[in-house]
Amino acid sequence: MFKNGKRAAEKTVALTFDADMTADQGARAAGGERFDNPALLATLRRLKVPSTVFMTGRWAEEYPDQARSIGSDPLFEVANHSYSHYAFTSRCYGLPTVAPDKMRADVERAFTAFRKVGVKNAMPYFRFPGGCYDRTALRNVAQAGVTAVQWDVVSGDAFATDADSVAEEVLRGVQPGSVVVMHCTRSAAPTTERAIRKVVPELRKRGYRFVRVSELIGAAGRG
Repeated sequence: MFKNGKRAAEKTVALTFDADMTADQGARAAGGERFDNPALLATLRRLKVPSTVFMTGRWAEEYPDQARSIGSDPLFEVANHSYSHYAFTSRCYGLPTVAPDKMRADVERAFTAFRKVGVKNAMPYFRFPGGCYDRTALRNVAQAGVTAVQWDVVSGDAFATDADSVAEEVLRGVQPGSVVVMHCTRSAAPTTERAIRKVVPELRKRGYRFVRVSELIGAAGRG
């Protein structure tokens, strides 16, 4: 389990964005609910912020052009957030649950969905839906050859309505090597793009350099 990088003298921070969509939300998407956030991606590109997007397979199927664009942009890296966005433990924010003997298959199904839409080099990192896990879940996802990645800074952007509060939460929590969890879903996290416009210049002013999760993991391995 990886939660943050080294608390080194070099100030690095990884912004991560969960692209959530559960397997049973197709009807809501067909009805007009937007689980993507093109404005956020455009802002990250404009500000040249390397980022890691933890994507569900169902999100990739719903937004194949965006998934492919993210996956082909060297600024970003795509990692696995399950196929279904169902919980890997019981009692996880009301999410339906994946049976233990189906967990590995769910992770692998997401990678298959990525390949089908043209994401060629998804990283072998996995984030549990809802951040919920136990020893059984860790053991089962490890069989899929992935490293579980959590975070040490919670942005609070999920269902938030005040972008300044989200930004302040991030700025208050970041340390060298931090992994920040945010979301790339317009309907569930409508203020994220505005928060990013405050967070990025302020952290740069404080001397931070933005990196993808892979750089933090690589630096931890070298240490």
